[in-house]
This record gives sequence, structure tokens and C-alpha cells, in this order.
Amino acid sequence: MSWKAKAINYLKDSLYPVPAELNEIDWKSSLSPKTERLAQHLCAFSNQSGGGFFAFGVNDDATLFSLSKEEADAIIQRLGNIARNNLTQAVLIQHAILDFESYSLLFVHVPENREKPVFPRGGTIYDSYRRSAGQTVKMTRQEVKQLIAETQGFSFDEQTAWEQATADDVLNLLDYDSYFQLTGRNLPENKTAVLETLSDANFVVQQNDYWKITNLGALLFARDLTKFKGLEYKTLRIVIYTGKNRIEAYPEQNFKEGYACGFEHFTQFIMERTSVEVIEKALRVKKESYPEVAIREILANSLIHQDLRQNGMYVMVEIFSDRIEITNPGAPLVDVNRFIDTPPKSRNERIALLMRLFDICEQRGSGIDRAITAIETSFLPAPEFIRGEDYTKVFIYPKKTFAQMTKEDRIRACYQHCCLKYMEKEHMTNQSLRVRFEIEDKNYPMVSKLMKETCNSGLIKEYQPENKSRKFTSYIPYWG
Repeated sequence: MSWKAKAINYLKDSLYPVPAELNEIDWKSSLSPKTERLAQHLCAFSNQSGGGFFAFGVNDDATLFSLSKEEADAIIQRLGNIARNNLTQAVLIQHAILDFESYSLLFVHVPENREKPVFPRGGTIYDSYRRSAGQTVKMTRQEVKQLIAETQGFSFDEQTAWEQATADDVLNLLDYDSYFQLTGRNLPENKTAVLETLSDANFVVQQNDYWKITNLGALLFARDLTKFKGLEYKTLRIVIYTGKNRIEAYPEQNFKEGYACGFEHFTQFIMERTSVEVIEKALRVKKESYPEVAIREILANSLIHQDLRQNGMYVMVEIFSDRIEITNPGAPLVDVNRFIDTPPKSRNERIALLMRLFDICEQRGSGIDRAITAIETSFLPAPEFIRGEDYTKVFIYPKKTFAQMTKEDRIRACYQHCCLKYMEKEHMTNQSLRVRFEIEDKNYPMVSKLMKETCNSGLIKEYQPENKSRKFTSYIPYWG
């Protein structure tokens, strides 16, 4: 795909259904007089995988206007000068005036630089910038170090978590038993064979008489992540609150195990703490407030897709009386409205692959569609996905009746149901949505009203708008 086609696609994704700037594209109504800030934007795109784009002719409120040739020429000349003269490495930008929805917009492509980080001339390497939640922000020192390592060909999981470990150190620090259990293999009878197997999996690397433990090995199978320098903030934290707010909480739980060896423990802890006692046939029984499949898939996604370069922020599960919030460092790499259908993009491909091979999460895709299907089957409100500046948050809610749901709850559920039907090669109808909400057939008008509201929000559209019969109207997602 050409850079021009990519620019148009990113602009569409940023404008619809809800306008929001992406890491890949920056709206501009005019060229800022601040040369320093423009240099920072250029650096951020240069440091980003795949580079990025400016779209001139887009106001902050997402309205569009056409640029004249004179305006475009002035912008290109100034940006070109900054790209050549104000950065530590000259950046060769490309530009084109393209028609978009009857407007003539100027697109500027800033390619990814081969040698990173790129930073403004006159600064130090720690004055580097990156894109986060559609904004240009300064990198932390740790992010700069990670970017340098990645530029040299070392991904985060290949980097070293522990230097000069003896064979006994490795076996004490890593839960190797779990690895053999998860892979369905017999535990070798001797230490040498265990270490060779861990080495084949890239969890350890032999150096003369010692071993290096990689970040991959530690993150997945550490007995205690806090013993590894640089991974102290990668543990899972779970906080249980007594009510609907954060005023009162029980003692916080900090799970120190690696993600693979500790995942069943994480999941069961959450399920036990969110189950409720009910009376059935004169007996007290525990019932799940949330489907385990949904908890597993969403938690696994948060661990796998977190931004591991971001320090000082944990993957966190917060349990309230009326919801669960699961938060991970790093803004999502895809539009939150496209979590269901878009193939997953992970910052941590090796970790994602292994977690799927261990059957910890969905192997076919992101698992979000599986989680939402489980939530629908349990007649729970639709989960809510939030894109933060440097985090991703998911809200999961216990059961509510249709009457108890807010308008936003209903629209979100309608959209997600429409997506699931589309992924099944079907279309959403009044009947299918009534089943989703457990609404009687005679109350079909309230469902028709909801579908119209969701349509007006831009999230769904009629499959055959020319069809005059309202009785057989069906809907597909806005991107269908």
C-alpha cells in the first residue's frame, strides 16, 4: 500500500465514528509558528514504527477545509527546512495534496528513521520524543534506552534481565516446572537438560560458565519478578474496594509470579473475589458475577499488549462493587472500536505467541470477540474500552436489566452485538438485539429506537438503506 493510501485510511480512522487523533496522524489547521514544537513532532514520527503523517486542512473539531496551493507551498517549505536543519538527523519528508470528501487536503509523510532516536538539534539524546494517544510527548530515559536497544536489533524480550547467573540461580529464579507443564512435556531428569530446554526457548543464554536470563524468561516464568532489576513494575496488582469508589480498599495484592506460570492464580483470585453467594434449593452456592472466559481474555490481552518500555505503571485490576477495571500501560495500537474485528497488533509478539501456545488466551485473534460473546451470553452490559494518553482501560460490568442500563450502555451493547453478528457473516436485526437484551417480542419498538440512536451515533448503518420495509431492516457496523 502506498503512503498516500495509508494516510487516507488513517485519516478516516481518526474521524469516524468518533473523532480522535491517532499516533499515526496529526490534524493541522495551520502551521505552528513554534519551530521547536514542529521539530518535536517530526522527531516523534521519525522514532515511530512506520513513521506518521500530518494532515493539513483538519480543524481541532474534526471539520475539514481546503488548502490553497500557496498555503500548501509555504507549509512544505517550512517543514522541509526544519526536517533538514533542526534535527540531529535530516529527515526526508514527502507530501501530496489529495482529495478527501470534496476537500483538498495537504498530507505530509514523515518516514520512520532507520537509526533512532532522532531528537532536536541542540538537545541531548534524552530530549527524544514519541507519539502517545495522538499526542507528541517526551520519552522517559528508560524509553530512550529501549529504543536504542531495539534499533540495534534487540527487542525488549531479548534484552537481559539477569547477568551472570549460575545454573542453580536460573533454576531458583525461574519456575521451570510450569514451563514443562504448560508445554505438556516431561521434566528432564538432570539440570543440564532443563537448562538446554530453557535456552532453546530463548529464556536463558549461556555465556561461558554463566547464564543470562532474558526479559522473556523472567516475564513469563519468574518466581518473583521484583528480583529482576527493571522488571519491578511489571508485576500484576489487584485492588479490591469496598464500594463503588476508591475511598476504602482491602490490602492490595501484588502478584510477583511471571505471567505464564502465574496466570491461573491471577484468574482464580479474581473469580473468587467477584463471586456472590445465593440461595438455591435451600443451599448456599457461589455464582460468578462475570464469565471466566471474559476475565481470562481481557486480562491476558492487558498483560500481552502492555507497553513494556513504560516504567512506573503496573497492569492493574481494580474490583469495585459495581464493576471491574483492568488497566495496562500503553495506548492501544488499534482503534478501541475495532478491537472485535481487527487482527491484534502487539508490541510484544514473542510473548503473545507463547501465551497463545500455552493456551492461556485465544489463539485465533485478540480474544476480545470471545470475551464479548461470553458477556452477551451472560446478558451482562457491554464492556467499555477506553484509550488513554499512555494507558488502555477496560470496564467490565455485572448484570443489569435493560431498564437499569444507561443510554451509553445500550448503544455500546448494540454496536458490539452488531460487530459480532457481522463477524459471523450475519446482520443485526431487531429480533437478534431483543434476544441479546432479553426483551419480549411485544417491546420491539424500544429496540427499534435503540438501533436508530446507535445509527445516529455513527457506529452502525443500515445494510440496505434503499429497502423501504422497516420490518426487515438489518444493520452492519460502520466499517462493514
